[in-house]
Amino acid sequence: MLPSLRLPLPFPTPLLLLLLLLCIAPAHCARSASAAAKIGNGYLLVSVEETPDGGLLGHLQLNQKSSIYGPDIPHLQLFVKHETEDRLRVHITDAEKQRWEVPYNLLPREAPPPPSGAAWSRKTSPPVAASEYSGSQFIFSYTSNPFTFAVKRKSDGQTLFNSASGDYDPYSALVFKDQYLEISTKLPTDASLYGLGENTQPHGIKLYPNDPYTLYTTDVSAVTLNTDLYGSHPVYMDLRNVGGKASAHGVLLLNSNGMDVFYRGSSLTYKVIGGVFDFYFFAGPTPLAVVDQYTQFIGRPAPMPYWAFGFHQCRWGYHNLSVVEDVVANYQKAKIPLDVIWNDDDHMDGKKDFTLHPVNYPRPKLLAFLEKIHSMGMKYVVINDPGIGINSTYGVYQRGLANDVFIKHDGEPYIAQVWPGAVNFPDFLNPKTVDWWGDEIRRFHELVPIDGLWIDMNEIPKDRICPNGTGPGWICCLDCKNITDTRWDDPPYKINASGSQVPIGFKTIATSAVHYNGVLEYDAHSLYGFSESIATHKALEGLEGKRPFILSRSTFVGSGKYVAHWTGDNQGTWESLKYSISTMLNFGIFGVPMVGSDICGFYPAPTEELCNRWIEVGAFYPFSRDHANFYSPRQELYQWESVANLLLPYLYTLSYEAHVTGAPITRPLFFSFPNFVETYGLSTQFLIGSGVMVSPVLEQGKTEVKALFPPGTWFSLFDMTQAILSKEGQYVTLDTPLHAVNVHVYQNMILPMQQGGTISKEARRTPFSLVVTFPAGAQEAEAKGQLFLDDDELPEMKLGGKVKVWSKVQEGQFALQNGWIVQKVSVLGLDGIGASDLEIDGDSAAENAEMSVSPQNFLVPVSGVEETKSMMVEISGLKLPLGKNFAMSWKMGTKG
Repeated sequence: MLPSLRLPLPFPTPLLLLLLLLCIAPAHCARSASAAAKIGNGYLLVSVEETPDGGLLGHLQLNQKSSIYGPDIPHLQLFVKHETEDRLRVHITDAEKQRWEVPYNLLPREAPPPPSGAAWSRKTSPPVAASEYSGSQFIFSYTSNPFTFAVKRKSDGQTLFNSASGDYDPYSALVFKDQYLEISTKLPTDASLYGLGENTQPHGIKLYPNDPYTLYTTDVSAVTLNTDLYGSHPVYMDLRNVGGKASAHGVLLLNSNGMDVFYRGSSLTYKVIGGVFDFYFFAGPTPLAVVDQYTQFIGRPAPMPYWAFGFHQCRWGYHNLSVVEDVVANYQKAKIPLDVIWNDDDHMDGKKDFTLHPVNYPRPKLLAFLEKIHSMGMKYVVINDPGIGINSTYGVYQRGLANDVFIKHDGEPYIAQVWPGAVNFPDFLNPKTVDWWGDEIRRFHELVPIDGLWIDMNEIPKDRICPNGTGPGWICCLDCKNITDTRWDDPPYKINASGSQVPIGFKTIATSAVHYNGVLEYDAHSLYGFSESIATHKALEGLEGKRPFILSRSTFVGSGKYVAHWTGDNQGTWESLKYSISTMLNFGIFGVPMVGSDICGFYPAPTEELCNRWIEVGAFYPFSRDHANFYSPRQELYQWESVANLLLPYLYTLSYEAHVTGAPITRPLFFSFPNFVETYGLSTQFLIGSGVMVSPVLEQGKTEVKALFPPGTWFSLFDMTQAILSKEGQYVTLDTPLHAVNVHVYQNMILPMQQGGTISKEARRTPFSLVVTFPAGAQEAEAKGQLFLDDDELPEMKLGGKVKVWSKVQEGQFALQNGWIVQKVSVLGLDGIGASDLEIDGDSAAENAEMSVSPQNFLVPVSGVEETKSMMVEISGLKLPLGKNFAMSWKMGTKG
């Protein structure tokens, strides 16, 4: 147990209850929990051979037919390959014909051998005799009848995945039907699993046994718990601790069809309604290494412009331009940072994409407004929904119709209803659609020089319920019904769609609708937002050669390469505030690090206390935006007090790290402390980068936080004289009055900061401060940090400046050209009683430099450590060019 500052109340004497179940018919009881759940009878491995590229190619034959959920596919093809030192692929498909897979042009990867048809039964080459296939990190082993496979870690022999099914296991052996695929793996009960989204998880970031995990992109509000939401990410991270040593690995099932994933604590079962089994295993062994390997495969996160890390303001209900102008003016008057102003669909003419309302947003006035805010460094982003209004006078629609770009049903463009009324949906799997979409974005950019696009509603919702109300857009022009007369619209196995096993076409277009080249919506549904993201990214990048900024609601494996994400329609409640942390951390694992939630909630109106607490958390979201519903009261930040974010240089540096290694910007604590098991289920605190910890208030009326401090020295960012020395890891209760937030910096870090500003462009011109942290009382230690600077409008992030503890700069020309300087250096955790003889670059007469020394106060007494003392030394008045090496030294007084 972890030590705590406060003694817990006495627990009652434990009471052990033994429940005995009496069964009159023992044979039936033994069978009911296992046989009743079995769907298929498995396959026989009839041949295995080595492929020219070093993989394994095997063929499976059905053992016994089963009619549940349709006929079995009789012959399967198995392909296994160690694709890299730390990535293993296991691919299982129909041996006789091609099946649907995630398109290789959307997610580039190696193609497996094509189906061999019946030729496999005539092969005479001798099979590989061994039942193991070994690589650098993994060992793949298999049994032939029934066919099962296991994946082991080579270094320690741990079994990471095991598809064997015993007589009393509550799952089947391998099942492969046209519309039902099932496979399972055994798991140790003490494994900690993370991922399998997108959903709002009430138990926190760690997967919870017997909670439902359904993956199928759906227009369901994020306030709905344990339900398939906007994105589909069939990947999980498995973190284990054996003998005090942690190891992590990742498992991806690359499949876009709807699926249920049943996690029971000791096993995990996939039930998928189409496609193939295409597994990728990532060796780790650290959580950070898993994400590195995963994003190396799916695509590194997109580089983001600097301004994207500033504050964003949006609202559905800025009904004319003058309201937007007032919002910007009020932020400036209150001297609250604002980088980006947004429009929901209020700027549109009749809710139609790529249009301006001629009265409420007249183009001449809008252009004048944009010229003004652009000159200040502020940016403008607008929404775009995929539904294109059916209108004979609407050029966007007419050009789309002429280019045949829409999804079809029964040979005609599929008609649905969204905000403009009757709409058709573009088919982004069609290359002609990508070109048409890019042209429409180009035309709109010439009309309005936007700085980014917000692509919403891209799970393809088909209709809006028409309530009794007076809000915008509620015009019912269609009687939208679910089509259920085909096996695609009504498959034999019902996934837990929308949390209640509704038809998979509920609130979306018919899954029997057809995309380019005959692809069914049934297969491609969850790829819609992903394919739109790719097309939008291509269009924006081609406009001015600038770095695109795109915010997407729907995401899939690989979306982070193109877009940022927000967590959708949340509520102004304390629960939604708490859930936002888990969802943010999950998306870091998914390879989408630029993520955040609507600060203060989309609806209903938050209390002032809640909004203040949410601002304290939201200031540290990578994507930090206030957004509210049309029906909610105004909640712009100038309605409340705010804090300036001094960490923009650090966040931008982390975004560079994310772009080149996949490392999440915000992370669970176990990323930096994987051996500290107490962090495994922690969802109320988070790290920014490797060592800046945020411990917010998440409950109403609370003015203190019980925060977990992993072993080491932690320094308060907002009062650097305050420190916590956590010897073995412990909980500490922190006073946290309203308008305060707990942020602590870990030892051995160099944290770059700048002064605040109302716009990031201004803040970026201010001098830098470096905070250097050492373990308390250290006489010998090393601190490391990075600072990345570049022209943030360029499409790619390239190395610009890397500062180490002794300031060894790489490629500092860009920093020199911009005149950036270090103004102050703060060094925390030093041993000694004073400081003197300051030298900078060998000069003992450092002009205008001032040195001050302050003792640090430890909030927690550490048992077994007498009179732990450390000092903070601040050197201010500096003018050190950031792009040049510098050396700084001084003498610390010794303890008498």
